[in-house]
Amino acid sequence: MQKFISEFKEFISRGNVMDLAVGMIIGSAFTGIVNSLVNDIIMPLISMMTGGISFDEWNFLLTSDENPSSLNVGTFLAQVLNFIIIAFVIFMVIKGLNKLRCMNTKAKAEVPAESPTKICPYCQLTISLRATRCPHCTSVLEQ
Repeated sequence: MQKFISEFKEFISRGNVMDLAVGMIIGSAFTGIVNSLVNDIIMPLISMMTGGISFDEWNFLLTSDENPSSLNVGTFLAQVLNFIIIAFVIFMVIKGLNKLRCMNTKAKAEVPAESPTKICPYCQLTISLRATRCPHCTSVLEQ
């Protein structure tokens, strides 16, 4: 039993498990934001464009008895729209992060690397940066 507990502790303390937990927490918070965007902003605008009909009212009654069964098409369409908006927002976030990463990579590439050569102070020809004597004029170079 002790070995099982120690293996579980090792599993939980791995970085990828912690990353997954953080991702799930952020994802659930993000879902709340997007649900509010869809339910509180986008759906009322769509309802206004459709003449004040709420998506919740878009359903088909299957039976006409005391407890009618219905197909809730509007609720389904609201969830599909919610999914599309979430996918679009995630796409835009990833696209923005990739653009930032690309800009950071370009900025690093634009920093000129130290040249592996230098100019001989005596003959003015290009020589290796590590040279102690010029191969052209044979002058001894100071370090």
